[in-house]
Amino acid sequence: MNLVQFTVKEIMKELDHRSKEFYEFVMPAIDIVEDGNDLVVTIDLPGFTKKDINLRIIGNILSINAKREYEETKLDKKIVLPISIKDDEKVVATAQYADGVVTLKVPIPKSSYITIT
Repeated sequence: MNLVQFTVKEIMKELDHRSKEFYEFVMPAIDIVEDGNDLVVTIDLPGFTKKDINLRIIGNILSINAKREYEETKLDKKIVLPISIKDDEKVVATAQYADGVVTLKVPIPKSSYITIT
């Protein structure tokens, strides 16, 4: 392997690493679905521990904050939810963490349903 091939190979490794970093920290995989009376948000956060993940809902914004202890990497992401929680309403959501995936269930406020007559 000559010097040019070696250099290109090393550059490609670094680009692959940066691409992975971009998708993990800037754009973590997030799925949002409606399941009965709940909004279910699934967030892929591999490599984080449960105690290092913080979730908060204000209005229609879900804030996701996470930090890895062994690295100086932080995740700070805000997602617009298709529902809105009023300031005077208490969010009674539940979250579970297993195998690098957070599953958040938020009850859909009854006021967000529209009756068709």
